[in-house]
Amino acid sequence: MLSSNVDSWIREVSGPLLARPVTGLSDVRASDAPGPIDVAGKGAGPSKSLRARVSRLWGPDVVSGRRARVIRISANLVGAGGAALFAQASLQVYFRTHRLIGAAFCAEQAWVAVAYLVRRPARVVTRRTGDWLLAFGGTFGGVLFRPVGVHPSWGVGAGLALQLLGLGIFVCSFFALGRSFGFAPADRGLVVRGPYAVVRHPVYACYFLLQLGYLLQSLSVRNAFVVLFVTGCNVGRALAEERLLASSEPYDDYRRRVRWRMLPLVW
Repeated sequence: MLSSNVDSWIREVSGPLLARPVTGLSDVRASDAPGPIDVAGKGAGPSKSLRARVSRLWGPDVVSGRRARVIRISANLVGAGGAALFAQASLQVYFRTHRLIGAAFCAEQAWVAVAYLVRRPARVVTRRTGDWLLAFGGTFGGVLFRPVGVHPSWGVGAGLALQLLGLGIFVCSFFALGRSFGFAPADRGLVVRGPYAVVRHPVYACYFLLQLGYLLQSLSVRNAFVVLFVTGCNVGRALAEERLLASSEPYDDYRRRVRWRMLPLVW
């Protein structure tokens, strides 16, 4: 068994904080293609009745005009508020444990909060309900983790190393993204530098490393299923983003240059 201090650390930090380190962050860079993109994909659009219901719900100005600005500003404020809450929780953990990783996650979440307020407006955002559900599951599925099961000493050390690696990759990815990030698949401009020159979706690789690290710290069937669920959602998000950008020639060239989606030599 772990000591009470280590067990407390796993409960306070490796749960909600390390399971959800990049609240609302999407791995979308998108294309420089002019004009609108068929977000439903070629030949696979929703029925006319569904389109009519969506039109009544969102209105014809879903991507432009006053209503679009109100929706965008509201979403940015909600995202910034959520990141600020996680930053506050991380800071409290640091004050209680005096572990530097708590301060690191506080700084990271404060960075995300500011970035939400200044991020670049999207040219196109997906209207597919499934894409939004995948984004929600991939971002917030980590709340299902629990510090139960076996806590081997090797797992605690290896898990922390994976989480630090994931945090480092996230920082590099976030620098590369700049203002081109979001929650659901969208078009905010193509980014090909930094980690994006190695894999097409490095942020989702960060999620996987962080959550795998948590699993090693708290080995249980429940946590293994959570890793599978969240990873499956993020794999779906990656495929949805590439479907949205399928008609973009710049993104098609980028996809040919960078072969791997999340993990080099794996996928």
